[in-house]
Amino acid sequence: MVGVWGLCMELGKRLSIEGNIAVGKSTFVRLLKKAFPEWHMTTEPVSKWQKVQAAQSNQALSSQSFGNLLQSLYQEPSRWSYTFQTYSCLSRLKAQLQPLSMEPLKTQESVQIFERSVYSDRYIFAKNSFEIGHLAEIEWIIYQDWHTFLLQAFGNQVALHGFLYLRAPPEVCLERLCRRARPEEKDIQLRYLEQLHSQHENWLHTRSTEIHFENLRNAPVLILDVTKDFENNTNEQRRLVSQVGTFIKNLSSEALPSASTATS
Repeated sequence: MVGVWGLCMELGKRLSIEGNIAVGKSTFVRLLKKAFPEWHMTTEPVSKWQKVQAAQSNQALSSQSFGNLLQSLYQEPSRWSYTFQTYSCLSRLKAQLQPLSMEPLKTQESVQIFERSVYSDRYIFAKNSFEIGHLAEIEWIIYQDWHTFLLQAFGNQVALHGFLYLRAPPEVCLERLCRRARPEEKDIQLRYLEQLHSQHENWLHTRSTEIHFENLRNAPVLILDVTKDFENNTNEQRRLVSQVGTFIKNLSSEALPSASTATS
């Protein structure tokens, strides 16, 4: 018997928006939501990281907050990087496993867009944390071990058909970061954004990052130049929306088994 989730997987296309901090992902999500109101958008769970709470199953503790993990990460990265990457990956995994409502099934083919994914959690942020010394080698080994295990276990349920890579120079991202003025990010330096930019380029542009999931290596990527401020520029918005629409239209409808086969 095929459940709702299985049916959604058969009918739909699933993609993630990737890109540097403050490149404009949230703005881009709003743009796509306006242009394609029938698409299902899943935003990055930043609020969960800003206010970590006990599991809802325990009513006595459900409203108790255990602090701002995002802030802890930026204030003391060597202490909190592994904890943050564990929790961020878990929250992304939950988002990618969340079944769609019945509403998208009314369309010919549903489209589900995620703001970042379990893949960028590993191949951008956790990888970068290890390379700059914020994750100990044993923490990096353990992270990769359970990450691979979980993605193999869930298989096609976390598979994606492709990636939308929002690309802009780190200097532009820093300007946007300063404008949005998120309190936790006030001490982020250009050097860190340059490191993350290199990680994105290696994974999604030059394809030089070592990828451990066989079919993820050749996943389709649409590189979108968002150097120009597109939030209030209708010409830029039309250009970006048109590129995304064409890209998704031409994608294969077969889900990528990107987590079912892994190499060591």
